Amino acid sequence: MTVQPELIGGDTRARVSELHATKELARHGPGERATRTQHAKGKLTARERIDLLLDAGSFAEVEQLRRHRAVGFGIEERKPHTDGVITGWGTVEGRTVFVYAHDFRIFGGALGEAHAEKIHKIMDMALAAGAPLVALNDGAGARIQEGVSALAGYGGIFRRNVRASGVIPQISVILGPCAGGAAYSPALTDFVFMVRGTSQMFITGPDVVKAVTGEDVTQERLGGADMHAELSGVSHFVYDDEWTCLSEVRYLLSLLPSNNQQNPPFARSTDPADRRTEALSDLVPAEGRLPYDMRRVIEEIVDHGDFLEVHERWAPNILCGLARLGGQVIGIVANQPIALAGVLDIRASEKAARFVRLCDAFSVPLLSLVDVPGFLPGVDQEHGGVIRHGAKLLYAYCEATVPRVQLILRKAYGGAYIVMDSRSIGADLSYAWPTNEIAVMGAEGAANVIFRKQIAEAADPEAVRTRVVKDYRSELMHPYYAAERGLVDDVIDPAETRAVLARAFRMLRTKHAEQPSRKHANTPL
Repeated sequence: MTVQPELIGGDTRARVSELHATKELARHGPGERATRTQHAKGKLTARERIDLLLDAGSFAEVEQLRRHRAVGFGIEERKPHTDGVITGWGTVEGRTVFVYAHDFRIFGGALGEAHAEKIHKIMDMALAAGAPLVALNDGAGARIQEGVSALAGYGGIFRRNVRASGVIPQISVILGPCAGGAAYSPALTDFVFMVRGTSQMFITGPDVVKAVTGEDVTQERLGGADMHAELSGVSHFVYDDEWTCLSEVRYLLSLLPSNNQQNPPFARSTDPADRRTEALSDLVPAEGRLPYDMRRVIEEIVDHGDFLEVHERWAPNILCGLARLGGQVIGIVANQPIALAGVLDIRASEKAARFVRLCDAFSVPLLSLVDVPGFLPGVDQEHGGVIRHGAKLLYAYCEATVPRVQLILRKAYGGAYIVMDSRSIGADLSYAWPTNEIAVMGAEGAANVIFRKQIAEAADPEAVRTRVVKDYRSELMHPYYAAERGLVDDVIDPAETRAVLARAFRMLRTKHAEQPSRKHANTPL
């Protein structure tokens, strides 16, 4: 039997028209009322967020017409397209990025079986393509009507987070509630962004806390953006609105490679690599006990002063962040003298260790700016495990195979000097300013230990103490002591800092290091 072509064409056109209408309904979601409710909370819709994140017109959606198959408790009567999560890929500055975004207007963004399977698929695609994954989180946790199937969906996400860790960059953006099991996926990713007033993360909500402990607590105080930025350390970045937040996600992506087989993108800089940094001599006092802001030092060294600080408000006694030097992306770890005198403690060690490992995973060279008086003493620190936490940072540096350059500005005392990427644990190059003091401890403390008896028996103890402190400093802590023993490669003029560091990283760009064969290392707890 022969079918007339005009009948086929007419039928196809009708079906194409139906397809477009169906897709248009899926794109609009549950309707204007739900959208107005979302906007009234100060929140964008999932598609509005994707449009801000990705280059204009680049988004390609996957499984837009997916629906759940669950029955029971009335859920079978509501089967919206997308099932409450939008998945796909697009570009950021021309480079491929995968994304999924919870649509809070549909089931409150809660995760069910079909919803989870869509996320699993896009995560698998991101890993296979070797491209970053950005999760825009705005969901009410597991879909209760689907029971254990929803919980199993979270398990699939967690397993994929771990599989992708250190292979592709994973970024979680919290733009609404993120409760219960949903909070663990962001904790497994490389970076967490939050927005004040609308983002919350917690394992158990305020109602459960009150029922168990009797404590009244708001969602914001329990798991808000500022709490996670300052106290828990869960959030790396916090912003006042979604527009700024998503713009900064784009900026972060511009500093990261697409995967662990690539180097971070190089960008030609109009800031001369050999620019002199005369201001550094005035920014950093020669007297080791006087404070200064290390951020200003970093801004003077890096291209155009642009420094993307990570975990800015958590463990402020150490700075971690990304910048460019001569167009090359570098990771910076620096002691911060205006916070706890720049000592290392439990939180600072954890913060820096994870950042060092992140940089090593994605081929980001490391610059360590050292001005450290030691580890923070105290019962709380010792009982809290400062030994094992400090070992995390030591381990991270020793394990890192990326180019590593150390610069000692002033103090570098005791074990903290070693831990801050000294030559003895594998730094490729170590430089120091003429204001450096590298020693087991400060001159006063050392003299009090070595000459304790002599000082106590002296007719004028203070005069003897002053003399022996001066002698110790001149013999064992002069600026060239470490250089004379090959532990510092050169003592440099602060004004030449940018030029010296840029030249060093340029030379190290082709560094290659082999790791021993093993299943995996056993990192400190």
